[in-house]
Amino acid sequence: MSRQHEHEFEAAPGLPEKLPAGEHILWQGAPTWRSLGVATFGLRTLAMYLLVMWLLQFAHLWDQGSSALEMAKYLGISAACATCAWALLGGFAYLVSSTTLYTLTNRRVVMRIGVVLGLTLNLPYRQITGASLKPLARGTGDLAIQIKTDSHIAYLHLWPHARPWHFKAPQPTLRSIAGAQAVSALLLQAWRLENPSERMEVGLALPEASMPNSHGLMA
Repeated sequence: MSRQHEHEFEAAPGLPEKLPAGEHILWQGAPTWRSLGVATFGLRTLAMYLLVMWLLQFAHLWDQGSSALEMAKYLGISAACATCAWALLGGFAYLVSSTTLYTLTNRRVVMRIGVVLGLTLNLPYRQITGASLKPLARGTGDLAIQIKTDSHIAYLHLWPHARPWHFKAPQPTLRSIAGAQAVSALLLQAWRLENPSERMEVGLALPEASMPNSHGLMA
């Protein structure tokens, strides 16, 4: 596994260097920013929380007998602050999506990630031991990849392109990709061609809370 910074010098979109002879691209894609915002950054949950807080403030001001002018002033300030907070988080989700590019070749998975500091991860299929698919809304999904334990990579280097809560053995994850089911099948097919004597299946990743020791990964 190799890492390379400054992806502005990449030889082709998403690739730090020209592909060697015999290697070709099977698929390229990036996170769908709306799905990423909802599933990874919790935009929907944040919106509901801010709305509840706004309604509670309204109820408090009403109970205190505040005038209509006072209520409009304080509620307006709260609404503006809440909108800014939500917009900042949504903007970050968009930046993550626009600076990310995932690539599947017939030899490896390449992840170009990083909003401020670009990082390119090369994951040869010989380093991959399993994968799990977590379906999301509208055909998108998270495709988590289990790698060998000797592949030293930190969770913080990957985030948010990492499977949640897997800190000890981080799993690089293709987040909120469109057509996730088809991409997972493509990954499995390419992996089998590179590892004909081994077996792997793409498992279905169930919610972490209900399956604390479920990896959705097969040997």
